[in-house]
Amino acid sequence: MTIIANDTEKLLTDKEVAKLLGGVSRATVWGNVKKGIIPKPIKLGGITRFPLSDILGVIETAKQQRAA
Repeated sequence: MTIIANDTEKLLTDKEVAKLLGGVSRATVWGNVKKGIIPKPIKLGGITRFPLSDILGVIETAKQQRAA
């Protein structure tokens, strides 16, 4: 039985988020969470993950602010 659908959203580690944001440090990722720039991650049992859509939203917001 397959329990993961093709449309399941990818969940990222803080390391993956840091890489996606241009190679910033993990500390920068968490600092931006604390500042409210990056949405808080979700917790599943003992793991913490960031939905890809949240991170893409942060990037899109930054692009829109740049254009303003």
